[in-house]
This record gives sequence, structure tokens and C-alpha cells, in this order.
Amino acid sequence: MQRIHAVIENTYTKTDFPALNYQTETWSRTRPLAGLRLIDASPIFRNTLTKYRALIAAGAQVSVGLTDLFPHDPKVKQLLEEAGIPVVRNDGPRFEVDLILDNAGSFSAWTPRLGYVELTRSGAEKYAAAAKPVFFADGGRIKRIETCLGTGEGFYRAMEQLGHSDWAGKKLVVFGSGKVGSGLVFYAKQKGAHVTVISDPASATPLVRSRADAIIDFRDEAAAATAVNAAFAAVSATGVCCAHDHGTLPEALVRSPALLANMGVEDEFGPRVSDERVLGKKKSLNFFLEEPTHLRYIDATLALHNAGALFLAENAGTLAPGLITPPDSVEEEILRVTREQGIIAEEMEILGELE
Repeated sequence: MQRIHAVIENTYTKTDFPALNYQTETWSRTRPLAGLRLIDASPIFRNTLTKYRALIAAGAQVSVGLTDLFPHDPKVKQLLEEAGIPVVRNDGPRFEVDLILDNAGSFSAWTPRLGYVELTRSGAEKYAAAAKPVFFADGGRIKRIETCLGTGEGFYRAMEQLGHSDWAGKKLVVFGSGKVGSGLVFYAKQKGAHVTVISDPASATPLVRSRADAIIDFRDEAAAATAVNAAFAAVSATGVCCAHDHGTLPEALVRSPALLANMGVEDEFGPRVSDERVLGKKKSLNFFLEEPTHLRYIDATLALHNAGALFLAENAGTLAPGLITPPDSVEEEILRVTREQGIIAEEMEILGELE
């Protein structure tokens, strides 16, 4: 563990991960997960080392889950293995575990003794009929920090890495007006871009309505095609697989000179738009960064994921199967620490515009 500690301490300050640092310090004294065996399937990157460290401090026997659904950092995987932390594949040999801290339902075919903690909205469908309790981290307020601020900011860092850093006066089309779409719009306007959102106008957040230059109903294919054809870039953030695979829209996307990017877990463009036509071959663009989401934006989400494991352990035998929304008391404690000890309190104020 010494090398993992060194990587964390040499890369981050405690204000970058106040919630996970609080868990590490508290749980190292109380050891609330002592003796429990768990798999944590969070994407394997440098920033998730802070998450694993908190779980190990809590006394858990941690294995890290790996799936082909998400990219991972091979250097971090090697570091984990050298530290004696097993890395197991979701399609590999199964073994008995008490808890699975999952991501996009990657390990939903496994059966843990106490239940699951699901990190993302895309995993909800896989767990809708689960026979065990599922603490649904994406169902609370905290996830908005990551999906709005973190994922939004990550898109522009990824584009900058690809050579596209100047957005002033350029036209951007955003498909989707939820949490990720809202973050994309927020940062685009900060950078001086002209933003058109294609979505269901009725579902647009106040943030999108106040900052987008135009909102086009996704059912108006002609208007959507016109907007994409005039854009510098078009990014999809609907959270729906094959969301644009209808009518004539795929052909319009292929013909458009716009750069196309996907920020969803699934392929949102569909089979009629080739992988080669989309930056990163349709993979969520920020996952090509060394740190897909800055730790400061994902810290509270990862801490809530961890807290879900503790909630299931403390309430074992009393919970019904199926999705469980994070209790307010659990989220409030994490949010309090994030505001008081972190560095994103000012940015967090815009999250009220998502409601």
C-alpha cells in the first residue's frame, strides 16, 4: 500500500478529495467493514485509488472489478496488483462476495450476500428486478456534481487534448438536456461558444433554458439536421443507447462537417453512424484522459458509492430487494464535508439550476 499512498499524496491535496479523505481517516479508527469481502467495479484510474484506500481503511477485503465496457489505466491496474489487491474480470470465475460496488451493471450476473451498490444511471435497468437490495448512488443529489460539473469539464479537457481548445464564437450542438448536457452547456457558455440543445424541451433543466442559445425538439429531424450541419461540433449526452438512430438523422450526422463526440456509456449514435465517424470511436471521450473526471468533481460520488456499502452492511437483513435511493442523512454528511473542506463550493451553487 505504500506506493498507492505515495501516488495519492504526490498527486493530490486533501482539498481535492475531502469526502474520501474523511472516510479514510474515520474508518481507519472504526473499521466498519472489517471482514467483509467486496468487489469495487469503479473505472480503474489514478483518482479511484483514493476510493479503494478508504474501503481498505474500513477493513474490507477489496478486489477491483474490470470490464471491457470501460477503458482503464494499465499502469494503475499494475500498481494495484503489485500492492496485492486482486483485479478480477466480470466475465471471469465467480467467487463468494458480501458486497458488489458496481458500475453500469457490469457485475449484475454475480450474486453477493448482502447486495449491490450501483454507481450509474445506465445500471438501473439491469438491477430493476434484482433479488438483492441495490443502493442506487446515481439516484441521489450528489451524482449531479460528477455528471454535470465533472463530465462537462472532462469533455472540454478531452477536446483540448485533441487540439480543439478555442470555442469562442463556435457553434456547438448538445444532444440531451439532463445532468451531463447541462454541464456541457454551462462550460460551453463560459468558453464563449454558441450552443444549440436538441432534446425534449419539456425536460430541459433551468440551467439549459437560461444558457442555451436555442433548444430544438428532438422530434424535429429537419431542424436538428440543419443545426448539426452548421456546427463545429456535436456531442451526445442523452444517456440512451442508439438515441439518434431514427429517421434521416443518422444520414445527416454522417454528412455533416461537424466533429461528433459521445459522452454516454452506451453508443448513442447507433449502427448507421460508423465508429470511425465519431471521435474516440464512440467511447465516452473523457475516458481517454489520464483522469477522465477530475477528482475534485468525483470525490463526493465515490464517497457515496462507498457509503452505500456501509449502509447495506449496517442494515443487512432489513432491506427489501430492488433499488434504494440514498437517504438524505447519508448524502448530507458527504455534501457538508465537500463544501467545508473542498475547493468546489462555489461551482456547486449552479447545481440548484438543475432542479
